[in-house]
Amino acid sequence: MKLQKLNCERARNICIVETLAKLGHFPSRETEKEAWFLSPLRSETQASFKVSLKKNRWYDFGIGEGGNVIDLICKVFICSVAQALQFLSDELPVFSCQGPIEDTSTNDSGNTNIKVQPITRSYLKKYLRSRGITLQVARNYCKEVWYECKGNSYYAIGLQNKDGGWELRSLYFKTSSAPKTYTYLKKEKDNLVVCEGMFDLLSIAEMYPQELNGSDIIVLNSLSFLQQITRYFNNYISVDLYLDNDQAGKKNAEELLQYYPNLKDQSHRYKNYKDLNEKQASGQWIYSSHKSF
Repeated sequence: MKLQKLNCERARNICIVETLAKLGHFPSRETEKEAWFLSPLRSETQASFKVSLKKNRWYDFGIGEGGNVIDLICKVFICSVAQALQFLSDELPVFSCQGPIEDTSTNDSGNTNIKVQPITRSYLKKYLRSRGITLQVARNYCKEVWYECKGNSYYAIGLQNKDGGWELRSLYFKTSSAPKTYTYLKKEKDNLVVCEGMFDLLSIAEMYPQELNGSDIIVLNSLSFLQQITRYFNNYISVDLYLDNDQAGKKNAEELLQYYPNLKDQSHRYKNYKDLNEKQASGQWIYSSHKSF
């Protein structure tokens, strides 16, 4: 049965304090009636953002504005009411501090990392479960990364690239920190696995762990880096390619197969799915045969 979509009336009852916690904002002080935060809308050193616990309303004394939780999300993300409702319903909109991420190696998000640690936040664990990934597997490759953007603090699941930048994903954000490039996990193996994104890597680790353990790994983090990594292909006996089952992925796979005889297109493993993670999240991989690469 399809769940009823979240409407404005229901959304207004969602707890503002819990919503701020999802964004990485926690009270500086709290009483029975109200909670005070450093403003999520601007940079400040003394908390002047008040949330009435009884009325579930917020007011930012620094800008003289307030409202309900929908108003807050609209101002934080500079988005429409419809997008705010999508956020509050725990669907997966793609927000970022600088707008949608472009597939470009010169992308500079303006995000500054402030802390890297093992994944512990409950909302990140929830996000992993929604993508069909266990915490144990995620911790083998990823970290919990706290970062700042435009004076606000956020946390996300992070995969580090070869130059020290991070791909950052959470239930509410898809962004990165500079420098943006591909991830290369080199273990001196004879086989190379190439996939597009962080969750493709984690899905391979869930579905074919032994095979992944016997391979070096490149996560593109953007198709724009594909041309840069082809120079590694001749260093391996075999290269397993996991590109998306979309027009761009299929076109690139077809072209590469013409030039590299050691290349194997593995997209048949997730036929009828956009990518490997979509299949993983659906649970259908359990019924597929576990053949070797």
